[in-house]
Amino acid sequence: MNLLPKNIVEFLGSNKLATVCFVDNEGNPYCINCFYYFDEEHQSLVFKSSNKATHHSFIQNGSGIAGTILPNSLDFLKLKGAQFTGKLLTENQIKEFNLDSKYTKKHPMSMAISGYAWAVELNFVKFMDSTFGFGKDTVWGNVDLKQK
Repeated sequence: MNLLPKNIVEFLGSNKLATVCFVDNEGNPYCINCFYYFDEEHQSLVFKSSNKATHHSFIQNGSGIAGTILPNSLDFLKLKGAQFTGKLLTENQIKEFNLDSKYTKKHPMSMAISGYAWAVELNFVKFMDSTFGFGKDTVWGNVDLKQK
């Protein structure tokens, strides 16, 4: 496994909100904003959803996943952000890696909401950190939106 660079790990681990984008069966995009947990060991982002959510069917059909993450607070002079793509982990992998309880530990308020954990194993991250000047991106992995 090609490990994520330290600056990307620190950024993903220190934030909690993501915009996640799906593509439906007809090729139409659909985005959600949600809390996430970053699992460094499995290089995965973990989310919680409801069976009633519109995006539930996209998760179930193996939709391609992409998204963005911005810091919890923005400093326009030192802007940071990440773009990512990945593949959905199976329910068995989520259970095996104990990702549901790790998500709950990071976001205890999620226990009050019914739903299930799902996760994206990262295969590409582009991290922009303008504190070192614009155009100083760290790129890891390869963009691949096809589920395998």
